[in-house]
Amino acid sequence: MTEDKASRGRGPARTTRQDWLQVALDTLISDGVEQVKVLVLAEKLECARSSFYWYFKDRSDLLDGLLDHWQSTNTQALVNAAKEPAQSINFALGHLFASWVGDGKFNTQLDFAVRDWARRSGTVRRAIDLSDAARIEAIAGMFLRFEYPSSEADVRARIIYFTQIGYDALDQRETVQQRAD
Repeated sequence: MTEDKASRGRGPARTTRQDWLQVALDTLISDGVEQVKVLVLAEKLECARSSFYWYFKDRSDLLDGLLDHWQSTNTQALVNAAKEPAQSINFALGHLFASWVGDGKFNTQLDFAVRDWARRSGTVRRAIDLSDAARIEAIAGMFLRFEYPSSEADVRARIIYFTQIGYDALDQRETVQQRAD
């Protein structure tokens, strides 16, 4: 715990909504959604679990916050990268892959944690489906900007997207330099 946090004393001023979200994200990634529980998180934050209720209505509200965070970071990172101006499709692909692996905007571990969570939740499965569709549509749009036919743009987008997801699933643990070579 930081000195700043320790000096705040007891009660809701000791932790913030962001503290709760961050420890919940870390727990989701490391231990799965089953361990994203108020008591578990309070123990990790070394605070009373009652402070949780200053920021969230209940556990479902927190889980919704995690899902919103995932969509606004991971999905938005890929969509934004696919829309970046580029002088050629090769540069556009470079922007896309940089957001995936190089600049830290896309969190692969979080993506897989949410995908694992979707195996237990129809709501999360639906969110994954919508995000995958938005990501593929953005990548296809990138190809369309460079005058690829619509059907070819969609096929290329799917190949790139599913290849990257599969590559990440293999957990190659390569550095960016190793992968570039």
